[in-house]
Amino acid sequence: MGKHSLTFLPRDFGVKEYLPAYLNPFITDKDLITGVSFASGGAGYDPLTSKLSNVMSLSSQLEMFKQYIQKLKGNIGQEAAMNTITNSVFLVSAGTNDFLPAIFLQEIHKLGARRIVVFSTSAIGCIPIERTLAGGAQRICVEKYNKAAQVFNSMLKLQLQVLASTLPQTRIAFSDFYKPLMNIIENPEQYGLEVTNRGCCGTGELEMSYLCNKRMTRICHNNSNFFFWDSLHPTEKGSNIFVNLVLSDMMKKLF
Repeated sequence: MGKHSLTFLPRDFGVKEYLPAYLNPFITDKDLITGVSFASGGAGYDPLTSKLSNVMSLSSQLEMFKQYIQKLKGNIGQEAAMNTITNSVFLVSAGTNDFLPAIFLQEIHKLGARRIVVFSTSAIGCIPIERTLAGGAQRICVEKYNKAAQVFNSMLKLQLQVLASTLPQTRIAFSDFYKPLMNIIENPEQYGLEVTNRGCCGTGELEMSYLCNKRMTRICHNNSNFFFWDSLHPTEKGSNIFVNLVLSDMMKKLF
């Protein structure tokens, strides 16, 4: 599958090529200063989402962030540590798994976060697995799912505006994932792609995650032609294209 969309952002922000996991036993003091990742794939704002996916919840990630702050203070001192945190960019992405980030954002604000990016949910009705399950024989985009995503995104954007007005000296950027994904799906040739309705792995219509491997399923030989790696996740090329579409708007809102 390659790199996830969000892993390209530290590079594009000019910070470093790769954002290491906080739990990586080999991270250095420099890694702590320049940024780490607390993310756990499949987590959501609702703890039940994380339990169902058997991954770390956002509350667990929040506790790791608190530990990180203490380590950073120990390395560079309290004043420098809080200055680093205040001037950092925090990326929050969980809307595809469930909803409503307000409480979580308030918590990281209390810990010093002042530049926060919240990603919208994407055009979930056009994800290959949803096309397969609910798109009929032709596997078309599921309109009711896309409409639900649009309604949610409108509510999320409004909620973030209200929340930002209550948090002093804080910029909360709403980053739209819906329109860029639809643009890629509807105009693949503009981005050097050929296939956007199924993944590279297996049939590309149902297989995902650990089901995509050389022993169990066929892997396409030309994954650079595909936006999706499996029935849910993009290829590395797809992720890079996607990030380039959202980055400039994100930068304008943060700085």
